[in-house]
Amino acid sequence: MLRLGVPVIGVTDVPRAEAFWTAALGLVATDEWRSETWRTLNHADGSGRALGLMRSESPAEPHPRVHLDLYTDSAEDQRAEVRRLVGLGAREADWDRYPPDPDFVVLADPDGNVFCVVDLSNAPSGGARPSP
Repeated sequence: MLRLGVPVIGVTDVPRAEAFWTAALGLVATDEWRSETWRTLNHADGSGRALGLMRSESPAEPHPRVHLDLYTDSAEDQRAEVRRLVGLGAREADWDRYPPDPDFVVLADPDGNVFCVVDLSNAPSGGARPSP
């Protein structure tokens, strides 16, 4: 039976990406399949794998077809998390596709991979929205 694994992010600097994503999401790096080109990040509570980091030679896409959505429960939480993530090394992306009154903020990780911080209290259909 086929089942979904984890999202994998292509990065140019695996240790830097490990430091960012473990701090950003409270994940822990494991020794599972650990190499110079790969890190597996697990949920800190031991509930399993959460994210894969794979070294990539290609640049991050400015408008990727697949990306991560990170959820907050309020606009206040969203603002606080955006500040925290920027403090960890993310940057606000120059996003040219914001709708009027967006429920999300587009950030880029230290490698330039874009992701969204979504305020679920403002999201259409309670968070069930199409990707930007």
